Formats: sequence, C-alpha cells, structure tokens
Amino acid sequence: MYGCPYTYPLTSKNISITEEAYKALQREKGKDESFTEAILRLTRKRGKLADCFGGWKMTDQEQAAIEDDLTKGWRRAKELISHEVP
Repeated sequence: MYGCPYTYPLTSKNISITEEAYKALQREKGKDESFTEAILRLTRKRGKLADCFGGWKMTDQEQAAIEDDLTKGWRRAKELISHEVP
C-alpha cells in the first residue's frame, strides 16, 4: 500500500445561509476564487471596530451597539434604494 506523505486530510463544514447572504457572497467572490477563499479574504480585512478609533478603549457592549446601529442604517438605506430603483 502506498501513501503520499505530502497530503493531509481536508475538512469541510456545511453552513446554512439565506439566499440573500449567498448572493451577497457570490457578488464579492472573485472570478477564479472559491467561496472559502472569498470568506477568508473578506474576514481577514475585518478587524474589531475599536481598532479604527486609535486610543478609544471601546467596550464590547459599545462595539455591539455601534455595529447594530450601522446595520440598521444600512438595512434602511437598502430598503429606500430598492423602492427607488426598478
């Protein structure tokens, strides 16, 4: 029996995402990029929100509140745009 010493087991996980999330990821994915590569690239860019504010020592609760406000704002902006664009 022959085994290649340079291989390693590949693991994968199945995740459930909404159709909207899938389409968003598909838009972000490069032409020759796998979904895994796209996810890793996108998440590598993202640090903690507190990292953007220099010396401000933001608590996790403050960060969560700001992210929540930003998410609501972007969701509302998308709703307004979708009603204006046919």
